Order: sequence, then C-alpha cells, then structure tokens
Amino acid sequence: MELSLHRLRMLRELHRRGTVTAAAAALHYTASAVSQQLAQLERDVGAKLFERLGRRVQLTDLGMLLTEHAEVILGSVERATMALEEAQDGVAARLTAGVWASVATGLLPPALAALAADHPGIEVRTKELAPEETAGAVRDGSLDFSFVIDYSDYPMPWDPTLARVVIAVERLHAAVPAGSVPASAVELTQLADYRWILAGPRSHFGRAVRIACQRHGFEPKIDHEVGEQATALAMVAAGLGVTLVSDLGLSLRPPGVDIVALTEPVMRTVSIAHRASAARRPSLQLVIEAVRAAAAEQGLGASGALPVPD
Repeated sequence: MELSLHRLRMLRELHRRGTVTAAAAALHYTASAVSQQLAQLERDVGAKLFERLGRRVQLTDLGMLLTEHAEVILGSVERATMALEEAQDGVAARLTAGVWASVATGLLPPALAALAADHPGIEVRTKELAPEETAGAVRDGSLDFSFVIDYSDYPMPWDPTLARVVIAVERLHAAVPAGSVPASAVELTQLADYRWILAGPRSHFGRAVRIACQRHGFEPKIDHEVGEQATALAMVAAGLGVTLVSDLGLSLRPPGVDIVALTEPVMRTVSIAHRASAARRPSLQLVIEAVRAAAAEQGLGASGALPVPD
C-alpha cells in the first residue's frame, strides 16, 4: 500500500470541514477533483473511509484511524524538511506564499529580488488570495506562509496553531478625485458627505473602514462595492467617489487620484503567518528577514506595530 501525502492532506481537511465542497474551497481545488482523489485513496487503502450523510460526510472508523495517522505523517514530513534544511551548508527550498494585491506589488518584488541575490537556492511561489483566506490556507498546509493584516479598529481573530511575525506598519489615507479636497489633511468625518467606493462588509478591509467611520460618527454612503483596491482607485480617478488606501496600496494609484492624509490615521499591521511547528525552518526565516528589510527600506518598519491579539 502506497499512501499519497496529497490525498492524506485532503482526507485531513475533509475531517476538519465536514463537506467535500468546504474541503475543496480550503485547499483551492474543485469539489470534483477532491472527490476523485478521495475515491482513489479508498482504492489505495482497499476500504471504505467515509460515508455521506446528506450534504455532510462522516468518516468511518477506518477513516478516523487513517486521519489520526495522517496528522502524524504530515507533521513528520514538515519536521524532516526542517531538519534537511538545517543540515545543509546552503539553504535550498521551495515555499508557497499567500499574498494580496498591495503586498504583491509593493513589498514582495524587492524582497524576492534581494532573497534571490543572497540565497538563490530559495524559491518562493505565490498565490493571490483574499486576506481573510490566507491564514486558513497556512493552517491547512496548502501554503507555507502568508501575509495577514490587523487594523487598529478591527484586529483579526487568530488561530493558536499559527505563529506570526510583524513585518510592516501602514497608515490608511483618503484617496479622492483630483482637486476635490483642497486640504492636505482631513478628519475622517469630513468625508461623511462624500460617496464611497469600498469593499464589502465581509472583507476585513471593508469591515475595518466601516468600523472606523462609525467610530467617527457616520455610516459611509457606499455607491460602489468592489473587492480590488486597484478597481476602487480607478473608480476614484473617474470621480465616482472616495475610498481609503494603505501605504503599500499607493503603488496602485492611477492618475487623477489625490492622496490626502487623515488627521487621526487608521493604522494596520502587516504580518507573516506560518505554522508554529515551522518556526525553526531556515528558509522561512530568511524569507521573513528579506521581507522585513524591504518594508524597512520603504519606511514601514515594524517598530510601531499594533499589539497582536492572542
């Protein structure tokens, strides 16, 4: 019997999520692909591992037994990877990172360029995900690390199986149509009568901005609900409303957008999240150092970081 690590990871996720659809979403596969791989795992084992109960899936006793061993096996693989890296004179590794647009454009390129020059054996691949999804993908094993954010008005809930290292601290600024706000700095309340362009309330960014506005005594009048910061800024340039943008997001600014400081700024902390069990992995530590250096060079060093919630 040969057990695929890939299929064991899917079985573990099925146990955690309870449905094939949820497991597939967590692992970034289609539900049909996960179903096919789990069926193949049953054929590999030669026994029934799960049974359907309506929309949910329940593991059989053998399925539970294999899932328990899968946790041990997958943990051993991670520890073996770390041991091999520690034993090498030069670090060689391939890591997969979860990113979002402003990190991918404003922070990662200089960090990876420096890493490639100093440690050419380390290869970093990226997957662009919503910030709300990246930590879960690290926990589930589909990413080695991810970038996560905490806002001064809205810290992100945290998983105790993960560790995180603060990388950068950003301010949020008002992004307004060119010439529409003559002042160089405004209070957030001064934007209460403007039309807004903002991410949905289920997104971490959208929720954080709404909370900041509510703290200043108003509900933003949202005409356009969009998920991508670049899209929001393009709509600002067209005169369709205002939004907030972070320091890293400034690299996405098109012509026709003025950036106005907030007199009482909304802050956010950017961190790298990884599994706590991987804290000693040399390649991961070298990546963290490279990203920290890139943030410091842009004036976004972590010395003023927000408190990280337990």
